[in-house]
Amino acid sequence: MSATTATERPERIRAQLKAHFPDAEIELIDDSHLHAGHAGARDGKGHFRLRIVSARFAGLRALQRHQLVYGALSELMRTDIHALNIVAVTPDELARASP
Repeated sequence: MSATTATERPERIRAQLKAHFPDAEIELIDDSHLHAGHAGARDGKGHFRLRIVSARFAGLRALQRHQLVYGALSELMRTDIHALNIVAVTPDELARASP
């Protein structure tokens, strides 16, 4: 699969995540414009911040949660994503963190 355009990229990322985490609440922010000229940006890959809320993360450590996300995005990590900041929480953790 080839790299996608910058405008298609966030939707492809969301689609991949939804396929692996159907119950997830996903907030994806494209920060690529902040990294213009950076090596990853020159290669056409993007920089993203992800907050994903899913019951599937229950009982897992942060590393295990990140591994699930990276696994869901495996092809896109090679072709479209240079950097990905991940916050992965359960619905209960999100509720406890909210004021």
